[in-house]
Amino acid sequence: MSSRLTQSVIHQFSEHGALAKNVHNYHNRQSQTDMAVAVSEAISQKHNLILEAGTGVGKTFAYLIPALVSGKQVVISTGSKNLQEQLFLKDLPALLTMLDVHVPIALLKGRNNYLCQLRLESQMQNASQYSDNYIDDLLKINQWAHLSKDGDIGNLTSVAEHSEVIPSVVSTKESCTGKKCEHFDVCFTRKARLRAMEAKVVVVNHHLFFADRLLKDTGFAELLPDPDVVIFDEAHLVPDICINYFGSHISSREIDTLLNGIIKLHKTVIRDSIQIEQLAQRGLVALSEWHNAMYDNQVSDWRSVLANKQLATVSWSLQQALADLAKVMAHHLGRDDQLDLAFEQLHELAQKLQDYFECKDMQAAYSVELGTRFVMLRLSPINVAKQCQQLFDDKTRWIFTSATLQVNRSLGHFATELGLTSAKQVILDSPFDYPNQAMFCVPRHLGKVGQSQHTVKQLVDVCIQAINAAQGRTFILFTSHHMLEQVASALQGRTTYPLLVQGQASKQSLLNKFRQLGNAVLLGTSSFWEGVDVRGKLLSCVIIDKLPFVSPDDALYKARAANAERQGLDPFSHISLPQAVISLKQGVGRLIRDEKDRGVLILCDNRIVNRAYGQAFINSLPPMHRTRDLDSAIQFLKQIP
Repeated sequence: MSSRLTQSVIHQFSEHGALAKNVHNYHNRQSQTDMAVAVSEAISQKHNLILEAGTGVGKTFAYLIPALVSGKQVVISTGSKNLQEQLFLKDLPALLTMLDVHVPIALLKGRNNYLCQLRLESQMQNASQYSDNYIDDLLKINQWAHLSKDGDIGNLTSVAEHSEVIPSVVSTKESCTGKKCEHFDVCFTRKARLRAMEAKVVVVNHHLFFADRLLKDTGFAELLPDPDVVIFDEAHLVPDICINYFGSHISSREIDTLLNGIIKLHKTVIRDSIQIEQLAQRGLVALSEWHNAMYDNQVSDWRSVLANKQLATVSWSLQQALADLAKVMAHHLGRDDQLDLAFEQLHELAQKLQDYFECKDMQAAYSVELGTRFVMLRLSPINVAKQCQQLFDDKTRWIFTSATLQVNRSLGHFATELGLTSAKQVILDSPFDYPNQAMFCVPRHLGKVGQSQHTVKQLVDVCIQAINAAQGRTFILFTSHHMLEQVASALQGRTTYPLLVQGQASKQSLLNKFRQLGNAVLLGTSSFWEGVDVRGKLLSCVIIDKLPFVSPDDALYKARAANAERQGLDPFSHISLPQAVISLKQGVGRLIRDEKDRGVLILCDNRIVNRAYGQAFINSLPPMHRTRDLDSAIQFLKQIP
């Protein structure tokens, strides 16, 4: 028998409910009602839920309405700030009006999204030290601070979002003095937390949620309340985020900032100890030598660093330089609060480096990430299921939803990754008419997948035919930057349609330009495979260069593969294949975003039809009309107005 909550929710989606009365041209979608019922039952019957809702189900309203009418305290966690703000500024206010319910809601972001009045005051006092441009931005922020009600830096429009002043005036865990702060009563971060504690529905993002849960576990902070229900939208992102938060990382930028801060402290606070500055300078030299050595050798797996005598030597020299500095700073503890804080950070960093360099944890992957101007060391657990079982405790109902969770018509892979084996599992297919709206083409006569010039030429030839047939209006999605660069270069001068290439501008700028032009071709890698919504005639064709398998040289994959083999499991079918299926589904999901959309998906990788594992991909994708004939796909594109 259905609960009172479920009956109430079903009514809201019926022809006599709130949506029918308030939404223009509303028509009931059975899959949306089914999802709302599944969410309602998870809340009222107190069980966890994993639910895939295909594009067009309308999952946002399907989980928001049960959340609002349940009377429970609900945290909704999203994968991006954009969706977070859409829920809080648009969807929730609209539903509160439609449902005529009066439930306090709150938006909570990470503390570095809020202005810190103490840090702003400190910057203003030292303004004479800065450049004219810096002072100009600082004055604008100071003026805005007196007008802002919430201190959310996202609402600051008078200063560029990349202004160098912003990192110096936002709240940080390290700079927060808590109740001792003279601005404690009016602190923006504190007020945001209080609003969250008092709200019935709190909207956060995944990174903040996991940072807070893990900080709370170690007793440092408690930003979020202990809610009755947590709903993760864009839940396909959660496993990777868990790996990040249950692991650890050290950045060369973090070390550089700390050492320069200590040098500044010597010049202003502890001038009588020249040794501190000398050792900090020596640390910067060791950091620079280490940084350059890592780049020269282009390493990605930390164990290969330890096996290289030169790299191992410069790595231990850096750790020793930090340890030597910490030893001297220890003699000056108690003289200044900032010095004490810097010592704690340095000591912790030196210890983390030592643990990392010793490489003892056999249940973790040690990897090196080379950024544009920094080196990042990452320690990633190869299995987070046990930690997740403790995190996702029995006091709360946990609901996970996304358009891309199932692999080969099963949610078992996602459930196993997060230790959610007892959660109820539901798959709701998209209501779109995929066989008529979309065509899926894997062209015949494709060569072997790779980086050869022949492969690039084949891909470019396919792209040119599709682009011309679609009159631009195309996404070309790549699994590597190298292939993107080769194809972008080869397309120059061979098509009359505007080319927008990842790296030319920010992701949002490129998408805005794509929409404005109406006939553009956008080339992108992983960040454009998801979270991108281009509806209608603006996007008619999506081309994907190859199946998105993780590199076998990836440090985390190698560690997971070795662990799977120890358990007698096949790493390909248990790790590589499920990850690739979910990634491909994300890319494919860019094509059909609306019930009136039409388009063609072209995958330039014949392994999906030539290999036995290809069926797992096909079973996981929407039921598009399939063809091997590129000419048929070209004709379909030409018929789209």
